This record gives sequence, C-alpha cells and structure tokens, in this order.
Amino acid sequence: MKKTALRIICPNGHLGFAPTKEGSFWIGAKTRPDYYCCDSGSDDIGPGPLGSDTSVSPYDWQKHDLELMLLAAREQGVPMMIGSSGDTGTNSRVDMYVGMIRDLSRKHRLKPFKLVTFYSELDRDDLRRRMQRGDVVEGLDGRPAFTLDELDRTDRVVAMAGVHPFIEALKRGADVIIGGRSSDAAIFAAAALYEGFPENHSYYLGKVLECASFCAEPYMAKESVIGTITHDDVTVTAMHPEQRCTVASVAGHAMYERSNAFYEYFAGGTLDMTACRYEQVDEKTTRVTGQVFVPTVGRTKVKLEGSGKVGERFIGIVGIRDPYSIRNIDRVIGWARSQVEERFAGKPYQLFYNIYGKNGVMGDLEPVREIRSHELCVIVEGVAPTKEMAEEVTLIGSRQIFYARLPEVKGTAGTAAFVIDGVLPAPAGYRWTMNHVLPVDDPMELFTLNETVIRDGEGG
Repeated sequence: MKKTALRIICPNGHLGFAPTKEGSFWIGAKTRPDYYCCDSGSDDIGPGPLGSDTSVSPYDWQKHDLELMLLAAREQGVPMMIGSSGDTGTNSRVDMYVGMIRDLSRKHRLKPFKLVTFYSELDRDDLRRRMQRGDVVEGLDGRPAFTLDELDRTDRVVAMAGVHPFIEALKRGADVIIGGRSSDAAIFAAAALYEGFPENHSYYLGKVLECASFCAEPYMAKESVIGTITHDDVTVTAMHPEQRCTVASVAGHAMYERSNAFYEYFAGGTLDMTACRYEQVDEKTTRVTGQVFVPTVGRTKVKLEGSGKVGERFIGIVGIRDPYSIRNIDRVIGWARSQVEERFAGKPYQLFYNIYGKNGVMGDLEPVREIRSHELCVIVEGVAPTKEMAEEVTLIGSRQIFYARLPEVKGTAGTAAFVIDGVLPAPAGYRWTMNHVLPVDDPMELFTLNETVIRDGEGG
C-alpha cells in the first residue's frame, strides 16, 4: 500500500566529524522513524584526505555514530543509509565502514541483515579513455574543461552519486547501505523517491535534513532532527528539547552552501526553491511547500572531485608585536621571501604566508584594508618535493621574519616571537584538480554495487 507519509531521522550533519549527541538521537529513535540516514563526507575538509586516501574524522567517533544508527535501525527493522563514507567516499573508506559494521554485528550479536555497498572512485585510466574518445569533462564555477595534463597531476577521483545507487540498493532489499561519495541531500531524497513520493518534496527533504540540527535554533551541533514528507509538503522537527525548527532557521539552512541561494543541483536535475513557502506548524516544526524539481534534459551530468599531491609540507608559527613591523608587515614578509629565494633559486618550492590580523582568513577578498591589530600571527607554510627541503624552506621563511631589517630599523633586537623553536611537520600538500561534471548516458555507470548478507553476529 502506498505510504501517505515517511519519516527520516538525521543524527549528524557529518557522521563522525564530531560525535553524535546521544540524548536527542534516542528521543528521535523512540518515535520509530522509517529510515536512519546520514552523510559522512564533505569537501569542506579540503583536498588532502581525498588525495591521500585518509580520514580526518577519528575512527572511534565514526564507529560510535555508526553504532547508534545500526542498533536503532536493526532493532526497529528499518533501513539505514550512509553516503560519502569516511569523509571522502573513496573505496577504502567504504571498506573501512563495512569492517565497522561487521565488528558491530559481532559485538551486539545482531541477526543476519542484507548489506549493500557502492563504490564511487573512478579509475583514472578509464577516465583517460573517455576523454581520448571525445568526452568533455566540463568545468564548474568558471573552470575550463578538464585536460589530460591535469589528469596526470591527479592522484584520486571520485564521482558524486545522486539518488540512483541508493534507490537500486533499496530495490535489492538492503537493510544497510554503505555508499561512496554522494550528494548530501541525495541520501535522504533517495529513500523518499523509492517510497513513491514526488521529486520536488523528496529533494527538498534531502536538502533540509543533510546537516541535521543546522536547520534548527538555537545553534547546537550534532543533534538529531526528523523530516516528514507527504505528497503535499515537507515538515522538519527538532529532537533536542531546547531546539526548534523555525521558518528562519529552516529557510536559512536551505539557502546556504551555494552561489545561488535558490538552486540545488543534482545528478539528474535541479531543485528550484525560489517559490518556497514556510509555515510554523508548532513550536518545534516548520512546514515547507512550493519547491519545484526541474529534470535534466539530455545526458545526466555527474560531478567529479579530484585531488593531486603538490609536495611535502611544514608549518611555522610567528608572533609579531612590534608596532613598526606591523605597520610594515608586507615589507617584512617580502624580506623573508627574498632570503628563501636566495637559498633555493631555481628549485621547485612554494611558500605561503597567512597573516592573522591582516587578511588571514579572506585574503585579497577582505574588505578591511587597514591593520587594526596590536599583534599579528603569521602562519608560514612551506611546500617542496621532499620533507627535508620543505622543512628548510619553512625554517628560513619563518626565521627571516625575526631577522628582517628594513632601512629605518636601527636596533639589533629581533622583531618576532616563536611558539616553538623549530617548525612543525604537516600532512602533505594537495590541491583540488577537479570541480567538473562528466555527462553520462546512464547515471549508474560510474558506480559499482555489491551486496552481501552479514552473518557475523550470533543472533538469529
């Protein structure tokens, strides 16, 4: 029988990035939602984890969140769906989550259940063949089309899944879905679409749920919310006793993280929120109507993310209190740069200065041009082919701030202070090489599904 309403709980906007708060989760779980869904990744963490195939979220935090969801979902006999496993959604991160699921099944003696996984990582040789036969990998946000030269400088590529792999997994009878890189909102939208709800409400449900309690006020991170979809509307309700989903908090969340606040793009279409109407249903719940889904005409465009290693990296931390040096900080940094260049002229290195107290966050986009700080913190970042060279670049680039001698300086005392005497090793430097889309005939062709029955528990 066709469902008239569907309820989905989202416990965390990024599974494992910080542990899910258990109080509001169990409040929501006791209402027995129809699905447990959560996104576990983001490109907000930068290109390093993708390129190096690692996680930034601690293993134990990720397992903690999986455990909460798995136990509640299996006790209630409803599906659990995870996308962008392990922060990046690479194949190794999917496998890591599968290992966690097996461990938890053994620990809690769970009855057998069906696990479906999908991989999102692209083989670079396959991508090369596609490009050589004429497929154009189209740039986003003003980027040019992707080139074979850029592919050579790319270590790892993932495709961002839309709803399609999740729906296929549900069709195969999945109790638990562990997915590779995915659109945040598609995880939730897929459940609603599979259950027969309209596209416009399904995709909006995904958009409003993807970051959990970010759509509620007052601000509390990692608290659970429940979204309810009918054939006429979407409602979202905060689970924490002191939080509420208001017109302002829900509408505000719907508009963030995009260049145009009213449009959300998916593999297969666009959610148009221009005409959304928001209504306060009760103290904790807001109702949303008026959203429109516009399907893509022609081939489906799947977003690709790629990362490539730039070099090894060290970090220096320099404090400046001297008023003269602060007023002339650009000249001081110029002196330090010149000393590095004198030592490494013609060699491949990069040297970056982030001056906190002067454009440290926004760089050239900072509208405040006058330095108003009585002290500055300079983060020096040196990148080079080897660790030894990166360390030396960073040391010189940091210490020469101390030794900077401008013509007007008469004293011999240093002009800077150091948190530590040396510099700090940092993870290797990576850069985003891909923010592109690949047109495909079949939205499933970039994703590989696998299914198995987990029998690691002793129950059943």
